[in-house]
Amino acid sequence: MNIDIESKLLIVDDLPENLLALEALIRAPGRTVYRALSAEAALTLLLEHEFALAIVDVQMPGMNGFELAELMRGTERTRHIPIIFVSAAGRELNYAFQGYESGAVDFLHKPLDPHAVVSKVNVFVDLYQHRKALRHEMESLAAAHRKQEELVQQLQHTQRELERAVRMRDDFMSMVSHELRTPLNTLYLEAQLRQLHLSKGNLAIFAADRLPAMIERDQRQIRNMVRLIDDMLDVTRMRRDALSIQTKPVDLAVLARAVVDNLHQQAEAAGCVITLQAPHELRGVWDEFRIEQVLTNLLTNALRYGGGKPVEMVVQQQVDGSAHVSVRDQGIGIAPEDHERIFEQFERTDDSRKHAAGLGLGLYITRKIVDLHGGHIGVDSAPGQGSRFVVDLPLQPAKT
Repeated sequence: MNIDIESKLLIVDDLPENLLALEALIRAPGRTVYRALSAEAALTLLLEHEFALAIVDVQMPGMNGFELAELMRGTERTRHIPIIFVSAAGRELNYAFQGYESGAVDFLHKPLDPHAVVSKVNVFVDLYQHRKALRHEMESLAAAHRKQEELVQQLQHTQRELERAVRMRDDFMSMVSHELRTPLNTLYLEAQLRQLHLSKGNLAIFAADRLPAMIERDQRQIRNMVRLIDDMLDVTRMRRDALSIQTKPVDLAVLARAVVDNLHQQAEAAGCVITLQAPHELRGVWDEFRIEQVLTNLLTNALRYGGGKPVEMVVQQQVDGSAHVSVRDQGIGIAPEDHERIFEQFERTDDSRKHAAGLGLGLYITRKIVDLHGGHIGVDSAPGQGSRFVVDLPLQPAKT
């Protein structure tokens, strides 16, 4: 990997003329030479810069070169900097050994041989650059490895999501087939039974007093199928972010009374009584059809899982000006760990599956509608203690 690496060189000598001469000798492109007139000044530079090489004069007033080297070897930051000692003293062997024992990698005697100095500096600079390049490449490989691990994790997550989506699709198709089969089978059996009566000339069952009940049974099954289809269409729109709302002035109190009236027969069939507490009027700007869908879903669930006990709906305006709707039943209840999950698509509790059929879409659609209105929905429930669903809606749509 080709990278530009700056090499910093430190030269330490108490004589300025020696520093100037040595700098002129080792200066080269890509190198920066720092001069220090004492060991103390050198320590300051060592704390500020990373050096490829230090060339240190042994004999200096105050702290000498050997003492400076020992301090450098005692600090992690400067321990690995190569040191070349320079001395004007004689070539006594013990003096050179003292330098090597202090951590020197080489020892030069004055007067300096220019070719030897340049050659040795070039070697150490090359070693430094190769070491830095290798470290840079290792860091790049490590970063690439981390990135690869992240990509693998993302792919694994995507695979799990795809597998979950496939399972949800299969479960969805299975549930839809099952749910649609029930009203279709009922209608089919009713049609067969009527055809049988007609073939036998038994027209008494088609008497005027029996027709309303017959029509009501057919309409109930048709409504069930229409609702299933509407739910599926809504989920499809939500996945495409195409579920829109068309707001207009709505009286929520009047709408709530109409929904309760529409569910009167369903409540009777479930053995429930729906009570409604609402002001004379509560006006806001909402999508009337979608808010009716929210109220209907909440009441239908309460009737379905309420165990035949009374269901209570409360509509009121909050102190902060928002509209507040709560639907309470006294049925099977919901475990705390399921409070969030039940608002996801196709999610149902084990108890709810035992009590009634369904696609697990009603609360998912309800939450999406409430979210589109800038509102919030929550549930307060415990097993065996019934459930209370709460919806808060701003009276005006949020400005975008």
